[in-house]
Amino acid sequence: MTLLQIMPEDEPGRVLLRTRDDEVITRELAARGVRLRHWPLYAGDATQLDNDSLLAHYRDQVEQVCADDGMKLVDMVRLHPEPTGEWRAKAAKARATFLEEHRHSEDEVRFFAHGRGMFVLHLGDRVYAVVCEAGDLLSVPAGTLHWFDMGAQPDFAAIRFFQEEDGWVGDFTGEPIAGRFPRLDDVLEPAS
Repeated sequence: MTLLQIMPEDEPGRVLLRTRDDEVITRELAARGVRLRHWPLYAGDATQLDNDSLLAHYRDQVEQVCADDGMKLVDMVRLHPEPTGEWRAKAAKARATFLEEHRHSEDEVRFFAHGRGMFVLHLGDRVYAVVCEAGDLLSVPAGTLHWFDMGAQPDFAAIRFFQEEDGWVGDFTGEPIAGRFPRLDDVLEPAS
C-alpha cells in the first residue's frame, strides 16, 4: 500500500502528514500535478518472470498509458537481492545514482510490478516522500525536482515509460537537500 509523508523543506524531521489513505494521497499529489493510479497485479510471483513475460502480462495497460500520455518507449528496470558481492556493488551504485536532487525533461512515469521504491518530490517549500508499492503507477511531471531511493536492499521491478530515448537523463541540481531527508528504510520504519 502506498505511503505519503510530507515534510517542510527546511525541517526534514517534522512530519506534516503521514498517511496510507489512498484517497488522501491521490488528492494531495493531484493538487500538485502528480498522478497516482493502480493496476491489478500479476497473480503469480513476478520475480520468476523475465522482463518480456512481465511486460506481456501488462500489455493492455502499457498500451493505454502510451496512447494517453504520448509515451513511445517502454522498458523494465529491476533489482532483486542476490547473495553476491557483485549484486551489492551494482545495487549500491544504482541507488547512489538517483539519490541526488534532479529533474527530467519529460514526465517520469513508473509502474511497480514488484517490490517498492520511494520518489521524493521537492514541490515548493514542501518535500513529499511517496513510497510506491507493487501495483502503483506514478506520473511525475517534467521539470519536477525529485530524487529516488530504492532502499538499502533494493528489490523491485518497474516498468518505465519514455517519450524520447534520452528522456530519463537526469538534470542534477547539485543542491544537497536530498541528504537531509529520511531514506526509504527510515520512512518505512520511523524512529519512535
